[in-house]
Amino acid sequence: MTEIGIGIVGGGYMGKAHAVAMAAVGAVFDTDLRPRLEMVCAASPASAERYRRAYGFSRATADWRVLVDDPQVEAIIIASPQETHAAIAEAAFARGKPVFCEKPMGANLAQSAAMTAAAQASGAINMVGFNYIRTPASQFARRLIADGRIGEITWFRGEHTEDFYADPQAPASWRTDGQANGTMGDLAPHMINAALALIGPMTGLIAEVETVHQTRPGPAGPVAVGNDDQAQMMCRFANGAMGHLFFSRVATGRKMGYAYEVVGTTGAIRFDQEDQNALWLYDSADPQTERGFRKILTGPEHPDYLAFCQGPGHGTGYQDQIIIEARDFLRAIETGKPVWPTFADGLEVNQIVAAAHASSAAKNWVSIPTN
Repeated sequence: MTEIGIGIVGGGYMGKAHAVAMAAVGAVFDTDLRPRLEMVCAASPASAERYRRAYGFSRATADWRVLVDDPQVEAIIIASPQETHAAIAEAAFARGKPVFCEKPMGANLAQSAAMTAAAQASGAINMVGFNYIRTPASQFARRLIADGRIGEITWFRGEHTEDFYADPQAPASWRTDGQANGTMGDLAPHMINAALALIGPMTGLIAEVETVHQTRPGPAGPVAVGNDDQAQMMCRFANGAMGHLFFSRVATGRKMGYAYEVVGTTGAIRFDQEDQNALWLYDSADPQTERGFRKILTGPEHPDYLAFCQGPGHGTGYQDQIIIEARDFLRAIETGKPVWPTFADGLEVNQIVAAAHASSAAKNWVSIPTN
């Protein structure tokens, strides 16, 4: 076993998730590379020190440049606000250090493209954080589709819907300012990533992007909302399949509505993240008297399940998805071979987000560029 020093920029929600994952991944997956929590960076010296003590890092800093430059920090996880991603990633790649970056990669498409170019020029390992597609159930769905179990894919429906802004009296915050913080920047990338993983590249789309609640309460009165609450798009995939995707942060009642349905010529698949340890499968080969969607509970025979639990149906959770990502990142560093999704894959998602905004503004179909 070989140690590797990990530096995490950002100690909040996702910073904590990645710190916990890096502390646990060696024991869960018996990795050859064993992470050492070397340094954490936060917005102030006080918060950085607080995170250091809470998560078990050796050192703390309030300057991400100190973290990137430190020779004991051998791999970097970016879990800070998206407007900081590009500068941190480019500096890390200039030093040849592997980078894992939470989505969205940059604050805009130009930044994401620059980050991808920097990653490719450096040759350093790079990954983007799309954790939901790594549940055992969704990994199994990918396998079933790739193996032709449900035949030729004809249609895909996907959504990422939550209700954390369903109440029009919920106050304005950083989430209501800036395109990258809207629903298309925040929630949509996860389901677009799922669509690409399950079905393949998109060739074109038509979209509607809208702000449902134009103002929200602020300290001194109503504040104009500067980004989108919900969006929908129809799309066409390169394999000929049709698709429809819906994204919302005002979907009353939905807490983790990352859900999809895939229809093929001989079967179909359904999944809902609110029941993430189950996959629903319809098989036309079943006798007519037994046809219908059947619930498959994940267990040790499904991808990456056994490392967490030996009991079928006992289930995995959100943190486990981050641990699986950590394993993949370490494996890429160890082998020198890229692990999906790379920055190039993240750029493909961001190109679709940009195309959806363009389509909504022009009110017509737009083509998806190919990388």
